[in-house]
Amino acid sequence: MSAIGWLNGEAFSAFGQHVIWSDAIGNTIGLAALALGWRRSIWTWPVQFLSGVILVAAYASAHLSGGIGKQLLVIGVAVWGWRQWHRGKQQAQDGSIAVRFAGWRERTVLLAGTALGTLAVGALFTAVPELSWNPWPDAYIFVGTLAAMVAQARGLVEFWVAWLLVDIVGVPLAFSSGLPFSGLVYVIYFALVLWGMRDWWLRSRESVKPALEGALS
Repeated sequence: MSAIGWLNGEAFSAFGQHVIWSDAIGNTIGLAALALGWRRSIWTWPVQFLSGVILVAAYASAHLSGGIGKQLLVIGVAVWGWRQWHRGKQQAQDGSIAVRFAGWRERTVLLAGTALGTLAVGALFTAVPELSWNPWPDAYIFVGTLAAMVAQARGLVEFWVAWLLVDIVGVPLAFSSGLPFSGLVYVIYFALVLWGMRDWWLRSRESVKPALEGALS
């Protein structure tokens, strides 16, 4: 049996749902990547890369082209994010990854890019039905994931908000697509995102205090 065949084979079944190996392994690694991102560890990027590679097989088995495209983007952005953090462009004075809230211009670019990207990808999936059986949610997750990872690479607290919005659609889509483990992991993602957002928000406030103190002294 080929590696792809094994990855798309059934790992176990529970409550009438059949879970394949690629879905289980890829999403478990994805959870580890999110936890590492919460801890601002540079290892979040190679772990996200590995998760993306494995999940390509899972989404291919469910015939979700948007999901496949999303994971290819995860792979590409993981390489870019690793380079951003490795070069120290996001480092704070203590050597950790600096985090901050986006400026209004950055927020506008992220929101406009996400909206226009979703419209473009959704129109493509609608025009070519074989690319996705559920075009608009698929397009939303596809583009939203890209926006979240770009924000993460730039050390923006809004990264967590983007993931939160992706999860809201990702959970029901995963269950309805026959990937129940993905749906379960999205639920866990939701909790991690809330904790991670609080942590990054508090750290962003800590990084502002020295700057304010220096300006007032």
